[in-house]
Amino acid sequence: MSLNLAVILRETANAHPEKPALLAGGTPVSYVELDAASDRVAASLQRALRPGDAVALQLPNVPEFAVAYFGILKAGCVVVPVNPLLKAREIAHVLRDSGAQLLVTWGPLAEEAAKGAAEAGVVDLVVLDVPGAPAAGVGRPFAQLMATAVLGPPPMHQTDPGDVAVIIYTAGTTGEPKGAELTHFQLFMNADTPGRLFGIRDDDVVLTALPLFHVFGLSSILDVCVRFGATMSLLPRFDAEAALAAVERDRITVLEGVPTMFIALLDHPARDRYDTSSLRIGVSGGAPIPAEVLDRVEQTFGLVVLEGYGLSETASTTTFNPSPEDRRVYSVGKPVYGVEVQVWDREGRVLPPGRDHVGEIVVRGVNVMRGYHGRPEATAAAMSGGWFHTGDLGYLDTDGFLFVVDRLKDLIIRGGYNVYPREVEDVLFTHPAVAEAAVVGVPDPRLGQEVKAFVALHPAARVSEAELVEFARERLASYKYPRSVEFREHLPLNATGKVLKRALVP
Repeated sequence: MSLNLAVILRETANAHPEKPALLAGGTPVSYVELDAASDRVAASLQRALRPGDAVALQLPNVPEFAVAYFGILKAGCVVVPVNPLLKAREIAHVLRDSGAQLLVTWGPLAEEAAKGAAEAGVVDLVVLDVPGAPAAGVGRPFAQLMATAVLGPPPMHQTDPGDVAVIIYTAGTTGEPKGAELTHFQLFMNADTPGRLFGIRDDDVVLTALPLFHVFGLSSILDVCVRFGATMSLLPRFDAEAALAAVERDRITVLEGVPTMFIALLDHPARDRYDTSSLRIGVSGGAPIPAEVLDRVEQTFGLVVLEGYGLSETASTTTFNPSPEDRRVYSVGKPVYGVEVQVWDREGRVLPPGRDHVGEIVVRGVNVMRGYHGRPEATAAAMSGGWFHTGDLGYLDTDGFLFVVDRLKDLIIRGGYNVYPREVEDVLFTHPAVAEAAVVGVPDPRLGQEVKAFVALHPAARVSEAELVEFARERLASYKYPRSVEFREHLPLNATGKVLKRALVP
């Protein structure tokens, strides 16, 4: 039996050849064009590389990302998505650790990418120059990958379903980033099952502002859209007004994002000038969406927001709300097909349902990575007891819906009491002046840790530190409310829009 993930593109191109797969600034790329372009990339790679070789892909959300992605897969090679924001040292680590033989990068990044490639000993650098901008002057042009003629049957390496398709590097919040090995079968299932759950259709247009190098954008948007023949409206980087303009121009129907993206759309002063009536459904992931934000999104845009939960190590989707009709508001849903989820205490005992039984979320099933690339000890530690340990805290209700409370590493222990930052953040979000909030534990000589909030306000909003502290004190137990609030113009975010709490506390 063979299953190459790229078959989803081949089959959709055969079924809907002229349908737009991608819209870049409104300009369409059809499925048959995407299929043919990726065939040429595959043919080029097959001349230079062997099946199983790793190819690093460092591009923003441009059509060539999809072209290269499916070309690499068709050649039987392994895709290693690389964050465009990485510096040379970080790029070199990913290239060395994955054993990448080639790096595909973007013109504006080429200088830093070339330094990283040289440090890692990668000699083959392919650069996609920006039209109208000076050439990067290093590497060889992306057009060379497209220049190889396809002779005979279109390329599609006969890959085993359990072979690695993608190595996704974790954010590296503790230690060096590790590469999660995701197989062709896992990624196929994580395209097929979630797409069926939120009912994606071949006439849908999906906002594609989440970075495709991240597992959420790669698996839950690119793979899902290609599997079901939907159209992706590409934004090279998220900008609230550009996203609103794309919704109006491309008649976007599915809004996928992380909570900070939804907040930015809600707060944009020009929001009401754009026609967003085409929107029918929202999908939120990457971080728990505050209840206040979810309610405002649904009321403002007239859509249903379905939450899901997953990690790089679980090929994106682990749980998802079953449908707009059968969802549990504020929950991240139920385990998807072929996946089991439990909540364990510190001794590894399964906790019963109920919000009073918070523990670590553990997962096993078809979505769990094959392992960390080249790191058997780290893999064994993460898979202790035969389950993947997520490092997230949560609980299940009696109907099997999962509620994520916080990250285990973000838990604040104040005078022996557990404080879950997300609970405090959710309260702060209900204050009309608060646009962004992050709660952290800071050292305290008496209590061990004290609760501190970092807050960004809505434009033109005003509130004092004392007022916010009192607002929280009235709504939270005495050990939970923040004793101090620090105001920032904006909170630091990573490339996917998550708040970087480690950047707030030295």
